[in-house]
Amino acid sequence: MTALTLKAYLIVLPLVFLGGFIDSIAGGGGLMTLPAYYLAGLPPDWAGGSNKMSALFGTAVATGKYVSKGHVDWRCGIASLIGSVPGAAVGSWLLTVLPAQTVKTGVVLALPLVAFFVIRKRDLAVSRALVPPSLSLPASFLIGLLMGSYDGLVGPGTGTFLMIAYVSLLGMPVLRASGTARLVNLGSNVGSAITMIIAGRVLFALALPAALFSILGNALGASLAIKKGAPFIRALLLVVLGLLMAALLIEVL
Repeated sequence: MTALTLKAYLIVLPLVFLGGFIDSIAGGGGLMTLPAYYLAGLPPDWAGGSNKMSALFGTAVATGKYVSKGHVDWRCGIASLIGSVPGAAVGSWLLTVLPAQTVKTGVVLALPLVAFFVIRKRDLAVSRALVPPSLSLPASFLIGLLMGSYDGLVGPGTGTFLMIAYVSLLGMPVLRASGTARLVNLGSNVGSAITMIIAGRVLFALALPAALFSILGNALGASLAIKKGAPFIRALLLVVLGLLMAALLIEVL
C-alpha cells in the first residue's frame, strides 16, 4: 500500500461527491469514484474495497430519501435484491473466466441501444409494461440476477441499467424506478463491502472521509431528482450513458 498524502484526499473527496450526486439520480457514479481511488495511488483491490465502503453510506442515504417519499417499489425491489446476490457471485466468477476485452466490447455494443431507448422516450415513461403484472415478480428476480451479474463482472452503470429495466419492462414510473434501483444497489454494496472488509482491502483512513462526501453528494442528488422529476433524470441519464460508453470504448480500443 502507498502512503496517503494530501493529494490523495484532494483527488478522491471531490470526485466521490460528484459520483454520489450522479449515482443517486441516474446511476453510473462508479465511473468517477473508482478511477479516483486509482489516481490516488491505490492498487485495484484496495481501490475497489475502499470505493464500495464509501459508496455504501451514500447509497443508504439516497435510498432513505426515496423511501421517505414513497418512491420505492418494495415488492419488485425485494425480488430483485434476492436475485442480485447470486447474480453478483456468478458475475465475479465469470470475471475470472472471460477475457476482460470480450466483456467490455459487449457492453460497448449494447450501450447505443440503451441510449436510443432513452432518447426515444422523452419522459422515460411507457404506455404499458412489456411484462404482464402476473410475471412481475419473476421478472424482477431475473433483472436482479442479470444486473447483479453485470455488477460483479463489470460494475459501473449497474444502477442506470436497473432503472431502465424497471421503466421499460415493468412500466414503473421513473422516480419509483430510480428509488428501487438504489435499494437493489444498496444490497450489492453491502455484500461487496462486507467481503472486502473481511479480506482486509479497505483503507478506512481514506474511505471514511470519502463516505461523508458520498453522503452529501447522494443526498443532494436524490433531493434534486425527487424535486425535478423525469426530465431531469432523463437528461443526466444520457450524460451517464455517454460517459460509460466513452470510458469503455477507450479501454477496448
